Amino acid sequence: MRRRQFLSLLGGGIVLAAGGAAGFALTRSPTRALQPWRKAGTGYADPRMRALSYAILAPNPHNRQPWLVDLSKPDMIILRVDRTRLLPETDPYSRQITIGLGCFLELLRMAASEDGYLCRATPFPDGSDPLRLDDRIVAQVAFSKDATAKPDPLFRHVLNRRSLKVPFDTTRELKPETLAEIVAVADTPRGRVGSIHDRAEIVEWRKLTRQALEIELTTRRTYKESVDLFRIGKAEVEANPDGISFTGPLFDTLGLLGQFTRQGALDSSSSVYRQGIAAVMANVDTAMGYLWIVTPTNTRIDQINAGRDWLRLNLAATAAGVGFQPLSQLLQEYREMADLYRAAHQRLAPQGGTVQMLSRVGYGPSAAPSPRWALETRLSQA
Repeated sequence: MRRRQFLSLLGGGIVLAAGGAAGFALTRSPTRALQPWRKAGTGYADPRMRALSYAILAPNPHNRQPWLVDLSKPDMIILRVDRTRLLPETDPYSRQITIGLGCFLELLRMAASEDGYLCRATPFPDGSDPLRLDDRIVAQVAFSKDATAKPDPLFRHVLNRRSLKVPFDTTRELKPETLAEIVAVADTPRGRVGSIHDRAEIVEWRKLTRQALEIELTTRRTYKESVDLFRIGKAEVEANPDGISFTGPLFDTLGLLGQFTRQGALDSSSSVYRQGIAAVMANVDTAMGYLWIVTPTNTRIDQINAGRDWLRLNLAATAAGVGFQPLSQLLQEYREMADLYRAAHQRLAPQGGTVQMLSRVGYGPSAAPSPRWALETRLSQA
């Protein structure tokens, strides 16, 4: 490489990028890993499969895609969690994973409604453990044709939905009425959904979210959990289209040259590590507002319902042209985060309850979708 410059990665990673990337890398998009976004809703005779082809596009922590679906019973969808895809360090009670499953169920419902089907979901029909997810059913979904099924206006934004992991434009302020319109789509009967748009409050929340991110990145085991899920370059992403993907000509080139590796990312003395810290801080430092969800209790059903609303908020933000990125670090339940966890709850849930989700919002550029496993790989015969 004749010259080098640091580039911050979309999504908060770090790389040492080279000028004059090799010609082989001109077309390094992970085509197969993005196929589920193009294939959604097409080529399926079974209406359950058609709806599921959209549901697998739901947001979920670290893009783990933890859903396993059993279609062995007619007119029924049985949803379980793939326990090999949990995040034991940063999500020790699988609260965030359960929220992701709620996002999946809401998107499933919306997709089914487009075709005139109703999804009647019974979450955790055999009970659940608040401390860990096990092999019991997450949701039993009755799937039936019904004249009362009505399309959801938010569904048209599904294929454009993103978690936008780039700095926002700090010259463009969010109007309170825009945030109010987004918040209004939530449908939780018991929880509370709200926004933060006051400038002074935004400054304080930038500080809190920065401190939380610093803790996660400097706590070896929590940071390593993310690094272990790095997929560097097209070949790795195509082989494992989940986790935290790094694709494109620069990443392929750097991976092959050994300039960007998981080992290097873990080395806190390396320039790769230092630039990674700077890149992710640039994201949290440019928040132009926040959205949040609080539930009065913290049952598995509360978490499912929070996920349903979270998907709706993300789609409403997409409809409004507003960038949206969950900031989960501040709400994680491991010991190093305890003080900041309490501070977040004192601010958003002073009367009690659980802050389930927090997102920064603002205006930013368009971004490519996240890779996905093909629907067929997420089916089981339990």
